[in-house]
Amino acid sequence: MDFIRNFPMFSVVLSLFSGVLCTMIRGKKARIYTIFYECLLIGMSGAVLWYTVSTGQSFTYVMGEFPAPWGNELRAGVLEASIATLFMCVMLCAVLAGRRYVNKDIDEIKINTYYAIINLMTAAVMAMAWTNDIFSGYVFLEILTLTSCGILIVREIGRTTLAAVRYMILNLVGSGLFLLGVVLLYDITGNLLMVPMQHQISVMYGIPEARIVLIMATGILTIGLSIKSGLFPFHYWMPDTYGWATPTSAAILSSLVSKCYIFLLIKIYWRVIGVDIFMDMPIRNILFVLGLCGMIFGSVSAIRADNINRMVAFSSAAQIGYIYMGIGLGGTAGFMAAVFHIMAHSVTKSQLFLTTPRLAEVSGDSLKFKSMQGCALRDPNAGLFFLIPSLSMIGIPILAGFSSKLNFAMAAADDGGIRLVLVMLALAASSMLNALYFIRTLIRIYTPGKDQKARIPHRWDYNGPMIVLTIGNLAMGLFSWVFVGLIEQGFGMFM
Repeated sequence: MDFIRNFPMFSVVLSLFSGVLCTMIRGKKARIYTIFYECLLIGMSGAVLWYTVSTGQSFTYVMGEFPAPWGNELRAGVLEASIATLFMCVMLCAVLAGRRYVNKDIDEIKINTYYAIINLMTAAVMAMAWTNDIFSGYVFLEILTLTSCGILIVREIGRTTLAAVRYMILNLVGSGLFLLGVVLLYDITGNLLMVPMQHQISVMYGIPEARIVLIMATGILTIGLSIKSGLFPFHYWMPDTYGWATPTSAAILSSLVSKCYIFLLIKIYWRVIGVDIFMDMPIRNILFVLGLCGMIFGSVSAIRADNINRMVAFSSAAQIGYIYMGIGLGGTAGFMAAVFHIMAHSVTKSQLFLTTPRLAEVSGDSLKFKSMQGCALRDPNAGLFFLIPSLSMIGIPILAGFSSKLNFAMAAADDGGIRLVLVMLALAASSMLNALYFIRTLIRIYTPGKDQKARIPHRWDYNGPMIVLTIGNLAMGLFSWVFVGLIEQGFGMFM
């Protein structure tokens, strides 16, 4: 049983090894190997989740037995294991469902390189889920940035190159700010491991001079991760980044990469700063306001979009706003709602980005709304797989989006006062705006067009992952209490 304690380390090391291995084998074999080892990672993460839930305890894995402040640690609790398992399931679905477009969009001789980059990205995703020291978080944050640019630029069209350069510049700014915040916190606390840092911060926050520096360091660190995750007003890189990437890349970038940055930020607030101290900082109020703005302005931009991929991309900016609004609410309820939305959005948004190219193919390979009339009738499977996550984004009951918005409302009710009024107004306005552009799109794609004959062959490697994502969406809508219980248990282990 104790062997399971090695799985977090194995998941990171195996992913790094797989990235190197895929550069040495051909494209099809690299894809098959990637699918196999991602299934193995799901099994390992699931085993850690079962172990932590059944024992009710978290555990740490010390890398190299070095003491603080230089030691590197991995930590596994219910929350980390839940995020790692879900992220790996979404990663596998994206790789399977986007296979056809990887072969179409990328030169054959570079397909193995693409999967090598995917595997290195997986190592970063796993490390950021498990890490228990802030500097390792920075190291793998940089790996995640470089691999994100890699899966963009490998398509080799002018727009992806431009998008990758823009993405790289903004993310390097965010990385630099994050590193500056880490350096300041290390200088103050003399530690890099999360728990010793929190002990020092809890003592020093009572000193007025030290409090100012701690707030500044936390704010700089927060700005860095906000830029990288696309919080308003730093979200304008999203349309080109998501809209021109191959579907697998778009699904991974929108569903996993931006959420990894936010999950790392949440871990820092709880395990480095301390949630009680964070609640006392003005940063909380700023994130709350920016989150509300992101919810509205992201949806307004989505309404103005002229093609379906840009609409879905701007919708991602609005959903990032939801998450930061939950963080701004603070407390266990606010953070729980934010993490639940991370899970719900990962499943929903990946399905949307994997479905839009199918609808475009039966619309003359055009993503423009004016060309997509009747495309859901020409390809009924893709139409259904677009319909379900769209309704979830609007907030229709029994789907994940409804449960997520309900969690935010309940968290705001716990906070009360003006925050409750602002959250309820923002939820109502955002839901109406979501309904406006998603229902408009659904009406267009289900209105009969010129040709109703399906043209795309559907195989198990597309339908299977889409069914899995649909089941995940329904599970989070119908059995949200299970996921909420896991998240709350995970935060309890943080304490």
